[in-house]
Amino acid sequence: MVVAYVLVKANTGDADRLLDDVASIDGIVDAHVVAGDVDIIAKLDVDSPADVKNIAANAIQATAGVESTETYLSMQ
Repeated sequence: MVVAYVLVKANTGDADRLLDDVASIDGIVDAHVVAGDVDIIAKLDVDSPADVKNIAANAIQATAGVESTETYLSMQ
C-alpha cells in the first residue's frame, strides 16, 4: 500500500463545497478543511504511486474550484 497526502488550495470560498467532492474520490480515505496555506488535506491509501498520480493529477486537479495541489508520499 502507498499512503500519500494531497494538500489542496481552493478558489476563494470553495473549500467547504470541495471537501465533499474530494472526500468522495476513490482512494481517498480521509479529508479535512484546515487553516493555513492550504484549504484541504486529503489522505490517500492506494496500491501504487501511479494511483496517487492519477488521483492527484486527474481527479482532484480536475475538480472545479481547485486552484492547486501539492502531493507528499508517506515514507512509513
